[in-house]
Amino acid sequence: MRLPDQLLAICRALRAVGRPRLVGGGVRDWLLGLEPKDLDIEVAGADYETLVRALAPFGDADLVGRSFGVVKLRLAGAEYDFSLPRRESKTGAGHRGFAVAPDPTLSDADAAARRDFTINAIAYDPVTATIIDPHHGRADLQAKILRHTSAAFVEDPLRVLRGMQLAARFDLELAPETAELCRSIAGTFHELPVERIWGEWEKWAVKSVVPSKGITVLEQTGWLAHFPEINALAGVPQEPERHPEGDVLAHTKLCLDALARLQEWRQSDPVRRRYLTLAVLAHDFGKPSTTARIERRGTLRWMSPGHEDAGGPLAETFLGRIGAPLQLIDRVRPLVAHHLAHHRGQAEFTDSAVRRLARRLAPATIDELCVVMQADHLGRPPLVSDETESRIKALRERAHALAVRNTAPHPLILGRHLVGLGWQPGPAFKPILDAAFEAQLEGAFSDEAGGKAWLKEFLQKRGN
Repeated sequence: MRLPDQLLAICRALRAVGRPRLVGGGVRDWLLGLEPKDLDIEVAGADYETLVRALAPFGDADLVGRSFGVVKLRLAGAEYDFSLPRRESKTGAGHRGFAVAPDPTLSDADAAARRDFTINAIAYDPVTATIIDPHHGRADLQAKILRHTSAAFVEDPLRVLRGMQLAARFDLELAPETAELCRSIAGTFHELPVERIWGEWEKWAVKSVVPSKGITVLEQTGWLAHFPEINALAGVPQEPERHPEGDVLAHTKLCLDALARLQEWRQSDPVRRRYLTLAVLAHDFGKPSTTARIERRGTLRWMSPGHEDAGGPLAETFLGRIGAPLQLIDRVRPLVAHHLAHHRGQAEFTDSAVRRLARRLAPATIDELCVVMQADHLGRPPLVSDETESRIKALRERAHALAVRNTAPHPLILGRHLVGLGWQPGPAFKPILDAAFEAQLEGAFSDEAGGKAWLKEFLQKRGN
C-alpha cells in the first residue's frame, strides 16, 4: 500500500512500542483498487500513555477518547486516528449499549473479531507490507461475499443497515448465514437512534454502485418490513406490455441501478446524488394504493392512475422515518409528484407549461426531474422508447431556452412597482401581483421593463 511518507515514518517509530496496523475500510478499499480515504492505525502492545508519548514528537495529538484508547494526530494537511485494540461487552439494548475497554494484549485475530464484516476485518502491517487476515476477508472480498465476522454481530443491530449500504457500494451478496443472523435480530430495529439510521441510508444514497443490492439485503433479512413504503411495492402488479420486468419493487430496483449508471448522477456532488437516489427510490410509492385493473380500449389492464400525486406524501413520510433532513424532503417530494410530467403534456411543451412546471418543482429543478425520468424510463428492460427519450430531451432543451432548467421563475413585478405608481400598500396588492405573475408565466413579458409596461396597461384597463 502506498502511504504518505510521514505516516510511514510514524508507523516505523511506533514499532519501538507496539504493533502498528492499518485497519478497517482503508485496507478494504485498497484491496479493491480504490483510493483509501480513511487511514486508521491500531497499535497493539502499547498502553495509552505510551502511545501518546510516541506520537508527541510528530505533531499535535488530540486526546479524543482515553476510555476508548483513541488519539487523533493532526499534521500539516492531514490527520490520522491511532487507537488501541479494545474489547466490547454488551451491557444494554441498542447500538450504544456497550462497555468498551482498551486491551493492548489482544492478538490480531481477537482484535479483528469485534469488527462487523470480514471484509472490514483485514489489517495491514505498513512496516513489513504484510496483509493480516485472520477471518478470511480477502477471499470474501474477491468472491463478492458480505459475511459477518463473529457471533457478536447480533449485539449491534446497526450492522444490518451497514450491510445494506456496503452491499450496494461494493456490489456484494449477503452470505446466507449472515442473512439468518440478521433475521434473528429484526425485532431490535426500534432500538436504533434515527440519526444512525439516516447515516446508513445516506451512504447508500450517495455511494452506491448497485443500489438494488442494498434493497435486496433488506428483503433477505426481513428488515424491509421496517420501511413499509418500500415493502408495499413487492407484489404490486404492472402491465406486462409496458413493464415486462415484473412487479413495482423489481422496477424500482432496476431504476435505481440505471440511475447509478447515468453519467450525470456519477458526476453530481454528494448532496445532489442523495436526493436524486431517494427520489427514484420513492417515485412509485403511490402505486400500491392506486393500482387496479382498468378497461382501456376494450382491454383490462393494470394501471395506477394518480400514483405520482399519491406518492408525494408517502415519500415525505418515509424520509421523515429514516431521519432525512427537511431540506432534502422538500426537494424529493416534488420530483416524485411530477415524475410523469413528460407524459402529461401535448406533442410539444409550451413555454407556459414549462415555466409552471419549474415553479411547481422548486426547490428541485427540471434538470433534476429529467434525471429521475431517465432512470424511470431505463428501469423497464428490455423496453426503451425513442419517443420517451425524445420527450425528456425536448423538456430539458425547452427549459434551457427559457432559462428555467436549473431554477424556477421568480416574479418580475413586485410591490415596489405599485408603490412607484403612487399606490399605498394594502390588500389590493395581492390580486394585482398574482395577475402579473400569471401573465409573466404565460409569456406576456420576460424582463422588468416589459413587466412595468404590462402593469401600466393592466391598471389602465381596470380603470385605476
